[in-house]
Parts: sequence; C-alpha cells; structure tokens
Amino acid sequence: MTYLLLAEKPSAAKNIAKALGGMSGTFNGKPYKVQTLYGHMLEFVEPHEMVNGDDAKERFRQWTPETMPWDPSELTWKKQAQVTTDAKGKKSSKAKAIADVAAAAKGVSAIVIATDKDPSGEGQLIGWEVIQAIRWKGPVKRLYFIDESEKELQKGFANIQDLPSYNQDGEYVKADVRSRWDYLSLQLTRLSTHAARTQGYQVVVRQGRLKSVMTKLVADQIALVKAYKKKPFYEVKYRDNNENVFSRTFDEDRDQFRFEKKADAEADAKKYGPSKVVQDSVTRKETPPGKLLDLGGLASILGAQGFKPKEVLATYQKMYEAKIVSYPRTEDKFISTEQFKEMLPLVPKIAAVVGADAKLLTHRSIRKTHVKDGGAHGANRPGLTVPKSLADLKAFGPSAMVIYETLAKNFLAMFGENYIYDSIKGHIEKYPEFTATISVPVSLGFKAIFDADKETADDEQTSDPLSKGLGQSADRFVSEGVNKKPPHPTHKWLEKQLSRYEVGTGATRVSTLSEVTTGKTALLTDTRGKLNLTTIGQIAAVMLDGSMIGDPAITEKLFNAMKAAGQFQMKPEAVLHSATQVITHDKEVFYRNAQRLHREIGAPDPIVQKEKVEGVYVPMGEKVSFNREWNGYVFSDLEVQKLLRGEVITIEGKHPISGKPYRTEGKLGQDKYKGNKFWGFKRLEAEAYTAQTAPFPLEWSGYTFTADDQVRLRAGEKIKIKAISKAKKPFEAEVTFEVETFKGVTSWKIKPHFKEKPKTAVPKGIPKSRSRS
Repeated sequence: MTYLLLAEKPSAAKNIAKALGGMSGTFNGKPYKVQTLYGHMLEFVEPHEMVNGDDAKERFRQWTPETMPWDPSELTWKKQAQVTTDAKGKKSSKAKAIADVAAAAKGVSAIVIATDKDPSGEGQLIGWEVIQAIRWKGPVKRLYFIDESEKELQKGFANIQDLPSYNQDGEYVKADVRSRWDYLSLQLTRLSTHAARTQGYQVVVRQGRLKSVMTKLVADQIALVKAYKKKPFYEVKYRDNNENVFSRTFDEDRDQFRFEKKADAEADAKKYGPSKVVQDSVTRKETPPGKLLDLGGLASILGAQGFKPKEVLATYQKMYEAKIVSYPRTEDKFISTEQFKEMLPLVPKIAAVVGADAKLLTHRSIRKTHVKDGGAHGANRPGLTVPKSLADLKAFGPSAMVIYETLAKNFLAMFGENYIYDSIKGHIEKYPEFTATISVPVSLGFKAIFDADKETADDEQTSDPLSKGLGQSADRFVSEGVNKKPPHPTHKWLEKQLSRYEVGTGATRVSTLSEVTTGKTALLTDTRGKLNLTTIGQIAAVMLDGSMIGDPAITEKLFNAMKAAGQFQMKPEAVLHSATQVITHDKEVFYRNAQRLHREIGAPDPIVQKEKVEGVYVPMGEKVSFNREWNGYVFSDLEVQKLLRGEVITIEGKHPISGKPYRTEGKLGQDKYKGNKFWGFKRLEAEAYTAQTAPFPLEWSGYTFTADDQVRLRAGEKIKIKAISKAKKPFEAEVTFEVETFKGVTSWKIKPHFKEKPKTAVPKGIPKSRSRS
C-alpha cells in the first residue's frame, strides 16, 4: 500500500520528507510519496455561478438589497481553483498545483491528509477539498502530529488513521459549514456598504462574525469613555505608620459618610482622633503561576510594546517552521505529560537564553493546572530548537526576540514555586468600622520569573499595593476619591472581552485584528496596543447598533453551533439557516441606522463625478456611455468620435499621481469589474504589437531616449543609460525593451537589468525558515 501524503505547504512537505527520509520512499515498511499543497487551493465561485436557471442567475448576479438574503438551499457550493494576486498585481491560479496532486495520486493506494490539525478543522478542509477536486474515489486517511519535529511526524506516520467519507468526518463538516456561513455573510458587507452609500458615504463597510464584534465592542467602550464625567467625593479614612489605609465599607443605600464637598468631610473628620491598630488575623496563602499563554494573550502583550498583530503572526510562523516555538493556532492552555517530559531537559538552556535565574526553577513536578493529557498541540511555548541567544532570532522578524523571551518566561514560570504571602486583617481600635486587609510577601516564587496575569491585565488596571505589615498606630485624614473611569479599549482589553465569550481561538482573534487594522478599509487603528475607530469604523459602529452580527453573545452561539455540526449534534443546514436569520434581521437594522450617519458621523466628503460621454458604438450599433477621462487624459471631441467608430487612437499624457509622461494606443471596448460590465478606453494588448510597432515610452526614470536609443532597443539590443532613482540619486543601468506584466497588465516596457545583490546569511545555529503560504 503506497500512501500519498498531502502536506499543507512546501515547508511542511520538506519537514515530512526529512522525517521520513525523502520526498518518496519507504518508512517502517510502508511506501509513501509526499505532495505539497499551498494552503487553500480552492475557493467558491461567484454566487450566480452556483445556481441553476436564468432567473436565479440574474437574481444572484445583482447583489442588490431586494435580492438578499439569499436562499442557501439554492446554492450548489461549487468551487474552482483559487486565483491569487501578488504584490505586483500578477494573477496566478492553483489549477496546476491541483493537477499535480491528481498526477501524483495515480497508482497510490490511499491519500493521507497530513495538514495541520487546527481547532477550526481548517487543515481537514484544505485536504478534503483537493481530494474532492481530483475526484479521488479511493481510501482517505489522516496523519496527525503535534508539531513538525521529526519525532512527532514519525510517530504520526506510524499511527495513520482511517477517515470516513468527507460528510461523516466531523472536522471537515465543522470547517465546511464555517466557510459556507462566512460566504453567506458577504451579504452583510454588501448591505451595510449599500446602506452607507444611500447616505452619500462612498466607503466599503466590512462586516463578519468576528470583525463586527470587535468593532462594536471597541465602539461601545469608547462611547463609555467619552460619556464619563468625573465626580469626586470625600471621606474620612485612617493611615497607619506603615502607610496602610483603613476605610469603612460604603453602601450607597445606607451610608452617608461620603461627601461631594471637601469641607463636609473635614467637618466629619473632627469626630475622630488618633488610635492604635489592632491585628485581627494572619493567614498564609499561596498562588500558583498563571496559565500558559495562547497567541491572543502573547500578541496583546507585544501590542503594548508597539508590535502589530500582522507582524507578530508572520514572525511567529517563521519561528514555528524553524521549530523555535510551538504550533501557533492551538486553543490549548496546557501541555501534555509527554510534552512536559520532552521539555524538562531544555529548561536550563531556555533559562540561560532569556536571563531567568535558574535558582528559581525548583518546581520540577507536574502541575495539574498546566500539564494534562487530551489536547491537540499543547499551549504556545518554546520549541525543541533552543537558540544560542536572543540576538540570533533577529533574522526572523522585528518581534522575534520579544516573542521568544515572553513565551519562554511564561513557560519557565511553571517551574517556579508558588507565590506565598500573608493576608493580614486589622482594624482601628477606637473605631472598629475602619478596617484593612493587606498582603505581605513571604516568597515571590514564580512572580520573580513571569507573572502572566499581571502581563495580560489591561494597562489601566492596577493591583493592590504590597505591604510590610500593619503599623502600630494610625491617624485620620480626608481622602479624595472619584468614580471609576472606564478603561480605553486596548488590545489587552479586547482580548479579555473576546476570551470571556470564548469567541474564536487566540490565533483567530489575532489574525482578525490584523485584518481590521490594516488597509484602506480598516475599521480600527492600533497604536502601541491602544485601539480607536477609523472613519469607516465609526460608520460601521453606527450600523451595528442593535445588530445580531455585532453581538458577542450571538457570535458565541454561532461558534458553538459550528462545533455542534462537527459533532453531528446539529445539521449544517440549520447552522446556515442562522445566517439567513442574521442577514434578514441586520438588513433592516443597517438601513434604519444609516439614517443617523449624518448626525453622528458628519457629512460625507463630496464626490467628484467623472464626465461621461454617450454615443452609438458603430461596429455594434449599440448606444454606449463611457468616461471622457482615462488615466488623467481627457479625450477631445474628435478622439471621442474615433473611439465610437471603433478606431485605434494614440494618446500622450501624464500619470495623475506620478506625473510621469506616457504614450499608449487603444480603442473603445467592454470590460468587467466585480461582475458588472462597462464601456471604456482599453489599451491594446501586448500581443497586438511587435517590438517595432509597440508604443515607445518618452522617458524612463528621468532619462529621455534618443532616436538612436529607440532604434537599438526595438532591435532587441541592451543599452546602458544614466537615470535618476525615486530618491533623486543618479544610477546606471542596462535596459531592454520587452514585454512585462505589472499588476495584471501586460505591455511593452523598458526593463532594467541590475546586478544581483549578495544574499544575507542566516545566523549560525538557526535553521532556515519559510513564511506560511
């Protein structure tokens, strides 16, 4: 029996091959082949391509409020090879990668899904959707592993498990229903965007399971902060000679010893005089170390230090692939007994790297709060590869050193002893209603290494001050207090709220926060962990008032429903029906709330409409309308008539942003944007030209080509020129004139040829890493 192992990405395939002895071969008597995937390789097609019948296709194509919500039962949930666009705008399809899997599957006995085991079932979905795409009919099995270490991969290979059909595989069902729900929720973004645009706001207002909850929580908290009014009050308290404060318990319905005016409190103080302090009790107490961090808690700590969620995610992934830290997307807050035993010998080395005092690491027995069996990957922690120093981690990213130091100290804290302190209670002898409870440290224990609870507490929270014990005498004073101010929302604060509702895993929360704080459609800003609303976020917050998608309790129920579907306790159709309920409810809410936008957000920015021209397109006899302007160039009346006759025209203009001159040829044509057809000027495709006939640029990087330059370049020669960089620095380059693709557009361009720069060496002792596909 030959196994085809499907790895989630190239780096994982490399690690599997290393563990088993190659990309193909035999391990423990079992023949195998390793085939790499590239993350998700399929995606849903457009909604109108998922329905049957012309009427349905037209209805689903429109994406209008009148046609939403969709009926999920009409959708076939058809998928196609995923198409991605790189930073340069070049599009690429995963079709070839899928075909490679099909070719590799020929002659094998079983396909083995060897992707990551995610809490959401995402790894299972990645494998199954490719297996379905190649129409595989044979056995499907599963290779599970805690991390990509050789030992774990070999152990997983030895224990490959049979899988039932995809619709009986709970992990797949859970992930599939989530992906379908999220696809249906795209309607919410379209509806909220349309509702905002009816009021003149030309923005895209994104909505979704987690991003809407984040936006609403932050917006509500900011509203509380803005509504806060400071209300000082005064009351009599006692302070002993050790600076401990004694006060009375205040009941608003009964007591009257708090005053709005200081003079009234000073008058009340005259009733009291100096007194001795009486100690009532001393209780020895212990506190164990806080839980191990998940990625959400880790990122919230780093956020306060200025590291963005996106950067933390990318850096952590690279460190994981190099086995320096553990699996990122875990939901475990504990490690297994086996993992504890595996990590125990590494404790001194890890402590040396992060500067933890080895003398404090004396608790070597298993803590039941931190070590138990039953998890998938174990909590986030240092990996089995220990760097020689923190400095060696710089190559992985800006946050790498802080990531490792924080994770390591949090992990090492469980090897510290319990924090021990005395809880002492006392009162004022003459006035026993004045009491105090103080904490006197006996042994700091793990707190001298790392205090997870303190590190993840919101920035504006303060802990009770420590004391050296009760004093012997005390005197009264007038204390000024104030009603508690709500804390400004921070990454730490938001993490606490989402954890309370058990919404998403730590990694999911971090990736979503990264998404909503990045790009032109960002909903939030993140400044050293302090969160605020963008203008679009403010619009979204108004729209979300009274919505279901913005309610964390609803989202918590939805997450539980998806888990229930994966456990076959709830039908997937019922979970998808909840999407229809949410969309039906929130559609009305969005349009109602949109009426408040002018009042609460302010008038939208004025829109400058481009001039349109109309006429009959002669080659087709069809009446058309198109923009008179293209790329900063305005067509003359004569050029408009030539375009309507179907003629090719040559235009010379300046780019509206860069100001660089250009020359191009094109004619009137029809194009498509987001499924909608429109008429406009279309540049002739590169294949319509040869090197001799293609429009030649007027200049390039500050260099103006001579007639001789043009002749030589059109002839295919490479010439050397002196140009000027964007930084206004002169440089020399050899250039050619050839076809290039940039941002999805293929055209004849000047192409520079530079000498390759020497590659930066990876620090010694650190394995090379790859970013996640």
